[in-house]
Amino acid sequence: MQSKHPRSPSRAGPLSRRLFLASNGVAAAVVGLPAKSYARVIGANDRIHVGFIGVGGMGGGHVNACLKLKQNDNLEFLGVADCWKTRADVAAAKLETQAFSDYRRVLDIKDIDYVTIATPEHWHSTMTIDAMDAGKGVYCEKPMTHTIPQAQAVMKKQQQTKMPLQIGVQALSDDSYRSAGEAIKKGVIGQVVQAQIEYVRRYDKQGPFRVPHLDDKQPKPADLDWNAWLGHAPKIDWNPHHYHEWRAYGMYSGGIATDLFIHRITRIMKACDLLYPRRVVGMGGIWQWPDGRELPDNFEMICEYPRGMTVYVLGTMSNRVGIDHLIRGYRGTLFFTPTGWVAKNKDGEVLDEHQKTGGEDIHLHHTNLHNHLRSGEPLNCPIELGMAGVVAVNMANESWRTSTMMGWDEKNQTMAPASTLNLGHNPTVAP
Repeated sequence: MQSKHPRSPSRAGPLSRRLFLASNGVAAAVVGLPAKSYARVIGANDRIHVGFIGVGGMGGGHVNACLKLKQNDNLEFLGVADCWKTRADVAAAKLETQAFSDYRRVLDIKDIDYVTIATPEHWHSTMTIDAMDAGKGVYCEKPMTHTIPQAQAVMKKQQQTKMPLQIGVQALSDDSYRSAGEAIKKGVIGQVVQAQIEYVRRYDKQGPFRVPHLDDKQPKPADLDWNAWLGHAPKIDWNPHHYHEWRAYGMYSGGIATDLFIHRITRIMKACDLLYPRRVVGMGGIWQWPDGRELPDNFEMICEYPRGMTVYVLGTMSNRVGIDHLIRGYRGTLFFTPTGWVAKNKDGEVLDEHQKTGGEDIHLHHTNLHNHLRSGEPLNCPIELGMAGVVAVNMANESWRTSTMMGWDEKNQTMAPASTLNLGHNPTVAP
């Protein structure tokens, strides 16, 4: 999966033209580029060559998805990398290709058009930047990066290289959120003021992100490069809990916010045309499983956005009873349903509705990237949404860690305690 010598991190979808994003403190417009603008031009009938970096749980899902798409999408697989060589060998055998323990060996393969990156979060930015430098497109699992500065570094690199980047929020291959955005722009539910969504689960005795019956003394596999897996994270001795349960530890993950909430809040961002929040509160705690984890086992966040609305996300891991996924407007409410969405007024009369096409499907998400490479089809989860999601969930986690409402410092393109910023209470008026 990772190299022994990690390097530090030094097409817009159907969002509005106001998308101006920051990279290292400098605001710059990111414009979606057609496939012909990339270093390599892939014709409509040309084979697309794929490489894989990280082939564990989610990475194995990418392997299986691409195998199913191989014939219809005309794919060829040219290399697999994982710092646990046995794992790389198993995936390579499935794909009938070669296996490496150093991800850079995959990036050295000239003919690869794009790579999947399905590793712990703390590696996403370095690998994505290295892939773009190598002239590869990227399908990176969510979140796009572990931190906001890392996301800004990826943004800067994408601006320089113009390489495509699809973020693995597969729900955006369901057209409900694009369609909802169009309805909202038309005024179907009036002025939008609030949205709510959740990601709830009920875990058994082990709690979220734990592996049942994991042996504390499980030895490190002989062919797993532990130092490579750690990368730029703090150097520690082999620890099976850190390797198998990395989402419970802050040096590798943001826990519930980055692993789960990113799936939900990005949908609302798409539907409501949102980028960076003005203010964010994250609340929760290690309430039920105080087992050495560093991140909450139950969590909630509220984001306030400049258009004048709030977004609430519920994330209990102790009870699976959810809440409606909806967007509230002055004229009516838009409810997301298993088949699409329906908008109703205060009396329950239907204002508009939509039967979805597509779905939350990794196969559709890959095919969307393939179509983007061949014809310039807009990416369903482009870098703009990836960046915006990283900002929101990092602000929520920082709020929880510091017991402080966090604000977005637009001038310096960073988060800061909201009390230190002149934000005021009218989000549509600049300070």
